[in-house]
Amino acid sequence: MPYSEPTSLAIVACPGGEAFADEVITHLKHMYKHRFTLKNDVVSKRYELTKEELVNNINLHNDLQTSDLCIRGATDKYRPPVFKVNARFTYFANGEFKTELLETIRGKDVFIFQDVENHEVLTLNGGKNKVALSVNDHVMSLLVTIDAVRQAGADKITLVVPSYPYSRQHKKKGREGLTASMLGHIYELLGVSRIITLDIHSREIVNAFSKINLENLHASYQIIRELGKIVDLSGKKEDLVIVSPDTGAIDRNKFYASGLKLPLAMIYKERDYSIVTQNANETNIKSVKLLGDVKGKVAFLADDMLGTGGTLLKAMGFLKEQGATKVICAISLPFFTGNAIELFDKAYEDGLFYRIIGTNAVYHEELLKREWFINTNVSGLFANVITRIHYNQSLGDLLDNRNIIEKLVKLQNNPQSEKPEKSDKKDEKKDDVKAE
Repeated sequence: MPYSEPTSLAIVACPGGEAFADEVITHLKHMYKHRFTLKNDVVSKRYELTKEELVNNINLHNDLQTSDLCIRGATDKYRPPVFKVNARFTYFANGEFKTELLETIRGKDVFIFQDVENHEVLTLNGGKNKVALSVNDHVMSLLVTIDAVRQAGADKITLVVPSYPYSRQHKKKGREGLTASMLGHIYELLGVSRIITLDIHSREIVNAFSKINLENLHASYQIIRELGKIVDLSGKKEDLVIVSPDTGAIDRNKFYASGLKLPLAMIYKERDYSIVTQNANETNIKSVKLLGDVKGKVAFLADDMLGTGGTLLKAMGFLKEQGATKVICAISLPFFTGNAIELFDKAYEDGLFYRIIGTNAVYHEELLKREWFINTNVSGLFANVITRIHYNQSLGDLLDNRNIIEKLVKLQNNPQSEKPEKSDKKDEKKDDVKAE
């Protein structure tokens, strides 16, 4: 009987990825209990057992099958799975890392979490040290943890890295390395079988792997859900237009335009690629043109990541000059590096934009304090994907979420409409959507 203790699904959270891992685990616990309850209802009726008798039989079976004398917990109640693996992370004075697993993971399906863009102060060495780690620190910590998990005898290793490190170094423009590809080869050498990430910067990175399966998740459903709370998607109160901030984001914004059945515009920028920007005040853009119309309309832009934010700030100012009434942005991976938050504070005060919708896939305490930032939760989406991978189930409707988005838009445009009746099996999928 799945969805109860013992479980072969194990989660190891690196220091940077612990916050997001904890949120995903919360969803996993709710999902497992819900599915256990559904299965208990069906099986108890089928075999003419009371629910109490069935739970007792399940616990007895698990106690007999375990290599230990018995499993902790009551015999007559549901035993929630324990997903998180206790681990100790050591950060040495010279900058080296060490990962120690404090319990066995032999033969388990292990998911390693890491947020390489988490630049908050982390507590390491059992609370003795507080350190803010760089991307390179997080990557090295991840590699060390992968090796520790491999050495400990894990059956399968999956990386959960919402921000794929070095994803902007995916193609050569001169005498430079393909760092995104290089890291992929290292993961393969260490025995990683799968990577779960969010809105990866370039699809070309998928081609870097020969053995690893990469699951690229999309935050579009969660973003549209939040967008519907701050703007009228039906177009009855205000006109909305989707704007691609550049040619690189055209496919992403075309998806939103198609899903919301709205017009699409694009900002075309001529760049001088000999200039390397260091902060949001610098730019390599020579000229800007608008293909489409935003006058008197709410402009919505979507992009995969935001670093220093210089490009987006320029786009916001440009759209306001073109007559947009409001500018709303959606960023899957809100890094906000350097002094980006302060610059966006000023831009908000100057009326350049209305709101920015970001995800909790990147941990950022300061952003949560801003009136202009809306934090949408994608931990439920990751929990659903992890569960389906673990049980070898299809990911199709989670990777291609157009049908879910269509239903969401219809519901928001017609809030009084009733939802159709669903079978038990479909109720599980309904629960999946809710968790997202």
